[in-house]
Amino acid sequence: MGFIQAFTGAIGGMFADQWKEFFTVPQGVSPSAGVIPAVQQQQNQGRGSNVKGSQNIITNGSIIVVPEGFGLLTFESGAITGFVAQPGGYTFTSTDPNAQSFFSGGGLIESTIKMSWERFKFGGIPGSQQAAFFVNLKEIPDNKFGTQAEIYWDDAYLQTQVGAVTRGSYTLKITDPIVFVRNFVPVEFITAGTTKPFDFADFDNKAAAQLFTEVVASLSAAFSHYTNDPDKGNRITRLQQDAVGFANSLNVAVEQNYQWKVDRGLEIVKAALLAIEYDEDTKALLSDVRKADALSGQRGNSFLQQSVARGMEAAGSNPNGGGAIGMGFMGMGMQAAGGMAQGLQQSPDAQAGMPAQAGAAQAPMQPAPAPVGAPIEGVPAPEAVGAQAPAAPAAVDPYEELTKLKGLLDNGIISQEDFDKKKAELLGL
Repeated sequence: MGFIQAFTGAIGGMFADQWKEFFTVPQGVSPSAGVIPAVQQQQNQGRGSNVKGSQNIITNGSIIVVPEGFGLLTFESGAITGFVAQPGGYTFTSTDPNAQSFFSGGGLIESTIKMSWERFKFGGIPGSQQAAFFVNLKEIPDNKFGTQAEIYWDDAYLQTQVGAVTRGSYTLKITDPIVFVRNFVPVEFITAGTTKPFDFADFDNKAAAQLFTEVVASLSAAFSHYTNDPDKGNRITRLQQDAVGFANSLNVAVEQNYQWKVDRGLEIVKAALLAIEYDEDTKALLSDVRKADALSGQRGNSFLQQSVARGMEAAGSNPNGGGAIGMGFMGMGMQAAGGMAQGLQQSPDAQAGMPAQAGAAQAPMQPAPAPVGAPIEGVPAPEAVGAQAPAAPAAVDPYEELTKLKGLLDNGIISQEDFDKKKAELLGL
């Protein structure tokens, strides 16, 4: 009973000439079709071409050609009677007791599907009529997903909850046709005489729509799995650059929630995020992260030097304020500011990105400005002009403050968030 193999591989010219009629996959079948009824192909000028397909009923002696990338399943009374995954030509028989009902192409098909065949195969000799269907074993593309509202997940790097609206597509593969057809495909698609394929892209296909819903419901867990995986660098900004990595995370989330591979014989292979729009809070967090990244390491030293120099220039040119601060900066000028910046860059602690050792003596950068109230040539004494104006507060050295704060951060006294906030204040970001 079952199938007798006539040849393997693609059909050759000799067989095309010899076999006037045979069953195979219809031409023009959609790449998103998962299960397709077999159709009869007839000769036309010496070579096969599709004409109006007949019902997918094969009988004793029927010839079937299995193309590359497809498997063949036969049914009787809703039960599986045969399976072929190896490309080639076959003759169906219900009388030969030595005929085999299972053919495999090896690899995953050999190890996985053969177990399913033993579990679900039809017991007994098949009857004279069998319903024949082809199962798409290729990667099935363009399965779309999307969200209309934000989805949220906890992000380890940002240390808070983030949200986004997203859309994209994924490819999937039928890894176990027997489990897929038996456990998931509605009976209307595997009934003798049907001509309608099971198409994953068909919006009227309620089973395919269920898969879409389950993928959308798993997106939050997939994002969380990806962004909280140390191997991925914990960066949500890498999501759109890593189609395979995100597909793995999506596959893990779907399997945990809905057991696609175990219960349905399906697996997500690749996924692409076509768009991801973060909510306003997440955008603000990402902006802060980019600034913090820019101010780290050697680039941070450069930015700090520029910030100190700009601060000195602004204070020295301010006509209204600053009192002793403005005078001191004016006296130092941009040349002194450049010297300070160079000193910061040459400092071994600054180059290493570490704070100076506590208590270490620091070389003076410039002579301090004259104390307020000291006699200055050409300036009248305070007694001559009335009461002395209140002294201005002492100048704040951004680098010195940052050094102190870095020491507190390294000792665990303040948090990274406190450090970043104070740094932004000192540098005027």
